[in-house]
Amino acid sequence: MSDAANILPGMEAGAPLPYKLACLCDLRDSEGRVLLLHRKKAPNQGLCSPIGGKLEMALGESPVQCAQREIREEAGIHVPINRIHLGGLIAETAFEGNGHWLLFYYRVLGAVDVETGPMDEGELRWHPPEEIESLPLPVTDREIIWPMIRKHEAESESGRPGFFSLHIDCRGDELRWTVEQEEPGT
Repeated sequence: MSDAANILPGMEAGAPLPYKLACLCDLRDSEGRVLLLHRKKAPNQGLCSPIGGKLEMALGESPVQCAQREIREEAGIHVPINRIHLGGLIAETAFEGNGHWLLFYYRVLGAVDVETGPMDEGELRWHPPEEIESLPLPVTDREIIWPMIRKHEAESESGRPGFFSLHIDCRGDELRWTVEQEEPGT
């Protein structure tokens, strides 16, 4: 297959960007507050985001195993896999012009107790959901991801939060995005 076949429609010819796989982990406490990492390292240095990280692909780690490991490493707690609910898939084309990302958004079911404070990646803090919009967030999180999370927080017939799949095109001056799937559908 030629390099040109690896380039998305509308992208200029050149070396294809690498694809990275990662998870985002949404943890809530007994008051319904959201645990966010105030990042001191790239990506998103100086911004707030859920804890998470890249899959250990060389080890064959699954996305949910990655979420469980990242929660243990960054929040210092063990969460059983059956409490880690896949709430969304987020594909970002050409994020910051450096690569494509496929993000698995996981919501931990039920409240957790996590000690906040400084850690290797930045500082963990609890935030009421209504405060999130006033925090320094990556533009994709502010304009697309958090609104989709809020939209799908209501429990579906299964008793779990809904699901969404979306594609965000970060090329150019304006974000373009499409919702590819929603459960429950709208």
